[in-house]
Amino acid sequence: MEKQSVTLKESQERVDRFISQFEEGYFSPLSMMARFTEEMGELAREINHYYGEKPKKSTEKEKSIEDELGDVYFVLVTLANSLGIQLDEAFDRSMSKIEQRDQNRWTKKENQHE
Repeated sequence: MEKQSVTLKESQERVDRFISQFEEGYFSPLSMMARFTEEMGELAREINHYYGEKPKKSTEKEKSIEDELGDVYFVLVTLANSLGIQLDEAFDRSMSKIEQRDQNRWTKKENQHE
């Protein structure tokens, strides 16, 4: 059975259900930013191992870029939730800005359907 896609809103609700069951709740935004930076470092390390010139040490665990992106996404959703930010709305605003600002920035492909 194929797994259904999850919307940004559903991701935020799932994370909130998980975090809300604990007395500690959400960490401070500064702590979460540190965690986000840590996860980005782990993602960068995996990308460097896979695409860069730095091979993995024999003692390092095998991790995947996909898993690291999942960790980054979880922390991003957690940070957004703690700040009361709806990611679907934030993404829509950013995408609209980028589509307008960068529409003629690069060479368009031939036969592109608009």
